[in-house]
Amino acid sequence: MIEVLDFINLLNTTGRSPEIPEAADAYGWLIGSWELDCRHYKGVKVSIKGEAHFGWVLEGRAVQDVWIMPRVSERTAIGARTNNMYGSTFRVWDSSIEAWRISWKNPIQSHFEEQIGRRIGKDVVQIGTRANGTTTRWRFTEITPNSFHWLGEALEPDGQTWRLEGEFLAKRIR
Repeated sequence: MIEVLDFINLLNTTGRSPEIPEAADAYGWLIGSWELDCRHYKGVKVSIKGEAHFGWVLEGRAVQDVWIMPRVSERTAIGARTNNMYGSTFRVWDSSIEAWRISWKNPIQSHFEEQIGRRIGKDVVQIGTRANGTTTRWRFTEITPNSFHWLGEALEPDGQTWRLEGEFLAKRIR
């Protein structure tokens, strides 16, 4: 039987696989821990503190994270489902499409997304389609070694207008 510690050690790795070209490494800069300032959630202005933690997994072929809001230190045993997030993103390099396949799961909100991600200019952009047909776009912008701006948007039925659903400002935790 595999112990929990063994499982974590089997999942975790120290860096990117050499199978992923350095130029295609859209997510390695995220590795580590971040404090989050949530400005919009589900399209509503809010002011909620959160945290996110990123690591290389599966022999460096994937980046996995955990996004938590409110912060762990502020969570209660029976938290409200409104403005509550404890989910994980799994980003796996797919050489056949030269992009990252992304899967987001937040069981608290029953929020599930599948997207394709890649660098576009200075940003990292993920595009997907929800089960109901809505196109989504999640973007990491204003990226520096110690900060980033994250935007989650949905395409309106007019096919041209993006509606802001989520916004986070992130600062690296040292």
